[in-house]
Amino acid sequence: MKNQIYIETYGCQMNTYDSDLVQSILINHGFQMVDSPNQASVALLNTCSIRENANNKVLNRVHEIKRVSSDIKIGILGCMATNFKTELLDNKRLNIDLIAGPDSYQALPSLINDAIDAQIQEKPFDVTLSEFETYESIYPAQKDGANAWVAIMRGCNNFCTFCVVPYTRGRERSRSISSILDEVKLLEDQGFKQVTLLGQNVNSYRFGNDTFIDLLDQISSKTSIKRIRFTSPHPKDFPIELLQLINDRPNICKQIHVPLQSGNDRILKKMNRSYTQVEFLSLIDTIKSTIPTVALSTDIIVGFPTETHDEFLDTKHVCETVMFDHAFIFKYSERPNTRAALKFPDDVSADDKTERIMALIEMQKSHSKIKNSQWVHQKQDILIERIDDHQLVGRNDANVLVYCPKSNDLIQVGDLVPCMIQSATPHGLKACVHQQ
Repeated sequence: MKNQIYIETYGCQMNTYDSDLVQSILINHGFQMVDSPNQASVALLNTCSIRENANNKVLNRVHEIKRVSSDIKIGILGCMATNFKTELLDNKRLNIDLIAGPDSYQALPSLINDAIDAQIQEKPFDVTLSEFETYESIYPAQKDGANAWVAIMRGCNNFCTFCVVPYTRGRERSRSISSILDEVKLLEDQGFKQVTLLGQNVNSYRFGNDTFIDLLDQISSKTSIKRIRFTSPHPKDFPIELLQLINDRPNICKQIHVPLQSGNDRILKKMNRSYTQVEFLSLIDTIKSTIPTVALSTDIIVGFPTETHDEFLDTKHVCETVMFDHAFIFKYSERPNTRAALKFPDDVSADDKTERIMALIEMQKSHSKIKNSQWVHQKQDILIERIDDHQLVGRNDANVLVYCPKSNDLIQVGDLVPCMIQSATPHGLKACVHQQ
């Protein structure tokens, strides 16, 4: 059983992509992937370090796996491995056997062999941050489904004060357009109808003289992929040419994620977000005027250190003004080794954070209901993501969940199905298959 590996993934879409990347690397080195830690000699947990709750989930999971199988070796991969290397290796209760950061996955076969080898006393680890590693020549072991993730770049240069990514994933570096096109065409051959391009800030994509606009243009024009999405851009560098391209190309989804984080200028400056409320709202106006049918989503943090109630109201004002289709709203969570943790006390009370997040969630529910209602009585192509009993579950171009009774057994996950939207809730749409 020493070659049988189980992988569990936590956190962002990039981690999902990386887990598939790790599978490819290990399979190419003779390892066998299994579906349960009970079947494995080694369990790899690919981790996130964005919020404290993510860390706690991983630590609890380590104890669960150890209770079920005391002989199993456990490895920690990803951002948590880089950010908490010493703590993880020194924790006798956890008894972690190996550690690998996001730039060290090509070393995993030897790290795993060293962890299994009873002759080696030192616990193997590699958390080196690379200026060059993009895994360009390795195609992830993508599973069946509707959407395939494609990492176009790695790392981040923005250094938002609340974020650990520049310290756990290193500096920005991009893959060549040719390698990305090859991957997309391979996914197309495998039957995927949609790809989502991944990067901490996709607008910063640069390879030689090629920009993100060039990349998006080539994927759109040189493949037959039906839907192209991307996440996440940064409000600081959103060229009008990109918006025009999105509007002009039918296979580029008219849905954009634009992280706000805060609507108050002082807090934005403390976050090192490099734009003001006025600049953000101006960008939103430009996006809406260039892409009239655009659906907008965002990220928001409430309770950032020293945020006052009035400054929170600035964030609320931006949400009222923009009316996002969807918002991911979080309480500030102090992350070790970030600039915010080192410089700013976490001085907003838990009660204030809860009050603020609930106010935004309630507002967003009403906005989402209004936005979703615009699709009622329209015929839309729905990309089917899963089939629950006799119900189809998929998404429209705006990335809104759509629920539809299954009309026949020919419909499969990954199909684009024409549906008539019948009703809307804050959380999605109800539809029926459109009979042509």
